[in-house]
Amino acid sequence: MKVKLVYFAWVRERLDKPEEELDLPETVVTVADLLAHLKTLGEEYETALQHENVIRVAINQEHAEHDEPIAGAREIGIFPPMTGG
Repeated sequence: MKVKLVYFAWVRERLDKPEEELDLPETVVTVADLLAHLKTLGEEYETALQHENVIRVAINQEHAEHDEPIAGAREIGIFPPMTGG
């Protein structure tokens, strides 16, 4: 499955890229699978996603939990927790 990934805030800074398109293996089914797969792509991904329990994800601009499937996703946003008002 090919999907567009968009990175925000310090995830973007640590990866040194705003977005990319990846062809994901069939074993990547959920958000958690995606985060685990990304961490295998290099040291910068491992660093950016080392605290994956705080990483937030949006599938097609809708917030998603880590156990949610990513099937049919056109765009997946990956970002740290946000604060402010």
